[in-house]
Amino acid sequence: MSNKAKVVLTDYVWDNLNVEHEILGDIANIVPIQKTNPDEFFPEAEDCDALLNTYGGPITAEVMARMPNCKIISRYGIGVDTIDLKAATKAGIIVTNNPTYCIEEVAEHTVAMLLTAARKIAFYDRQVRSEKWEVTPGKPMFRLAGSTVGLVGYGNIARHVAVALNGLGMKVLYSDPFVEQGQFDTPGEKTEFNAMLKNSDYVCIHAPLMPQTKHMFSTEQFKLMNDHAILVNCSRGPIIDTDALVSALDNNEISSVALDTTDPEPLPNPHPLRDRENVIINPHAAWYSEEAMSKLQHGAPSEVARALRGKSPVNIVNKDVIGNNRAGI
Repeated sequence: MSNKAKVVLTDYVWDNLNVEHEILGDIANIVPIQKTNPDEFFPEAEDCDALLNTYGGPITAEVMARMPNCKIISRYGIGVDTIDLKAATKAGIIVTNNPTYCIEEVAEHTVAMLLTAARKIAFYDRQVRSEKWEVTPGKPMFRLAGSTVGLVGYGNIARHVAVALNGLGMKVLYSDPFVEQGQFDTPGEKTEFNAMLKNSDYVCIHAPLMPQTKHMFSTEQFKLMNDHAILVNCSRGPIIDTDALVSALDNNEISSVALDTTDPEPLPNPHPLRDRENVIINPHAAWYSEEAMSKLQHGAPSEVARALRGKSPVNIVNKDVIGNNRAGI
């Protein structure tokens, strides 16, 4: 009988688990189940010592209660909106994330989507493919230099975006209750959220998904925005009220939208957001590069290895659990 710990990997989207076995093989048996529905984590997860997690969830108090030996839930990604952090802390389970693996990628994707929407690149590509060689159908189009971009959230990704867009001659505003003006040596003027919406030609969402930010873009917010404004979301789909977004586009309250994330995800077909010339939709791809994939795959199992060896993980999200957890850390 093995003395190794049991690590259940709920789901993953890469080709193999060589990295996981390299990091954990000496101390744990890895059991991949490829399930995103928490009800299907069991019975395998019942006696697990750790849970590696990508998209599977929500991981609620009830799910945790069925894993009495679980010391750590380690997410491969940045967001932890699928995990009940209060319940995890109460249960003594450490929760970790991987906060830096794709900063550059998401920032680059945000800028790329903004430029694609603003310069109507995808629209013109479709026009040419249908044998239409004209500039006129894309009018009007406006110069980015001298325009204003508003950033919702001013964390690591948003600050990268601020530097890039300021380099194109754009004025940068940001709204973030946790960041003070001048706190970072990057472009940006702190502005109240509604004022930012009124004064921005482009709005990029970089806020995390939490109860306070769910549907923070809804009917009222779209009415505040300029009718020529372009909205870019490379954060989380539910930050935007999808029905309100459809109405805003129908009523010409905003010009266009570029979405790397949607609500629901994937977006069903048919759907009112599909097949619109002023909507760009990507399949939650902003995080991806070969470099990011490597960093993603190493992050979560490394945190599990630390916890199983009695060492403190680097990126603990529910910090109140320190000193009172099943791992004894």
